[in-house]
Amino acid sequence: MLHVRQVSKIYEGKMSYLALTDINLTIDDGDFVGIMGPSGSGKTTLLNLIATIDEPTTGDISFHGKTTSKLDKNELAIFRRRELGFVFQDFNLLHTLTVEENIVLPLTLDGNKVSEMKKKVKAIAEKLGITEIMNKRMYEISGGQAQRAAIARAMIHSPKLLLADEPTGNLDSKAAKDVMELLEKINREQKATMMLVTHDAVAASYCNRVVFIKDGRFYTEIHRGDNRQTFFQKIIDTLSLLGGYHHDVSPVRIP
Repeated sequence: MLHVRQVSKIYEGKMSYLALTDINLTIDDGDFVGIMGPSGSGKTTLLNLIATIDEPTTGDISFHGKTTSKLDKNELAIFRRRELGFVFQDFNLLHTLTVEENIVLPLTLDGNKVSEMKKKVKAIAEKLGITEIMNKRMYEISGGQAQRAAIARAMIHSPKLLLADEPTGNLDSKAAKDVMELLEKINREQKATMMLVTHDAVAASYCNRVVFIKDGRFYTEIHRGDNRQTFFQKIIDTLSLLGGYHHDVSPVRIP
């Protein structure tokens, strides 16, 4: 589905900065991939390139056979709105709108009928367990509820790929666990394709595989298998080998 081929990214300036070097990555339909690495390793740069927020300096990224850097401005806007879903650390919900109004925003921008929007928002609210907060505003709900609302907004138009950037970063451990279990459930039951950028080894342990980046280069990749506890320990072991990670990783063991 998604192919990242020999992608490098250089940020020009007084001092040019090489953020990524020769990255190759394939994400298949229904995959749930974690991206990890020390701060400054290039994780967010890679996410921004895949999200078409930025363009690679060399190499190319293709999505269902289309090279994203060849899309014009209008095609890019439609691609982001229809093919991608985004979940962020700080939720990015509009405080002036209710939870329901936030969730249906992608459908509103796409000109969907009101009856169709109401049907879709009702269905996704039930699936995500947030029916009771639909008429509330952001200041009336918890961080965990806000992130569930953000996931609902990201998924309501059935995107081909969900991109999550540190989705548990602003949550306590209970809310973080709930959010990751929810993403895992959506991936498993709806075969939704997901890419998660995270510092959190517990969050990463919910993925099917984790790709590690160091100094802008591919470092290694590990796969989950049947046991999440074992996978979590593999992630911790790999992070300890990466180095430069002692401030980034929680010492907490898997719940």
